[in-house]
Amino acid sequence: MSTGQGQPAFGLSFDPRALTDLIQAPSDIRDLTLAHLQEVVNAQRFGLRLDGDLEGFRKLFVDARKEWRVVYGVRPAPAESAHPKDVHVVAVRPRAGNDVYDEVGRRLGMARRPLSARTHAARSRPPQLTTRGPVPRPGPSATAPPALPRPAQNPAHHATR
Repeated sequence: MSTGQGQPAFGLSFDPRALTDLIQAPSDIRDLTLAHLQEVVNAQRFGLRLDGDLEGFRKLFVDARKEWRVVYGVRPAPAESAHPKDVHVVAVRPRAGNDVYDEVGRRLGMARRPLSARTHAARSRPPQLTTRGPVPRPGPSATAPPALPRPAQNPAHHATR
């Protein structure tokens, strides 16, 4: 997607709170984040896709220990932009306790904590547990032909040897 002449493939924008996140991050995290974002804008790096409630967004691991994340989305750029698409950074935060994903959910206006597809599947009710009608009791089926009557056995009519 890059033009090969050093031109970026995407524009870059920040949620104002993400810019505050970046400014408040430790200096080494700030430097790594900016370097990674430059690679994303030049289409040399792509973050991993998020799923579930955050589908359509991507995450970047900032540091080698994977303690910091950048969550961004690719969206159409404003009309005055020189690029058709914009990399929009939503958050730059530590991963500890899923803080970054909770904050992204709040910034996107989600009323509840965002769930991944795996979490959603684990919490959903399996089809085997859905309620059904009454369970039939064992016995002759309603469609079985009636049995022939058996003659009564009289003890006096036993054959003798």
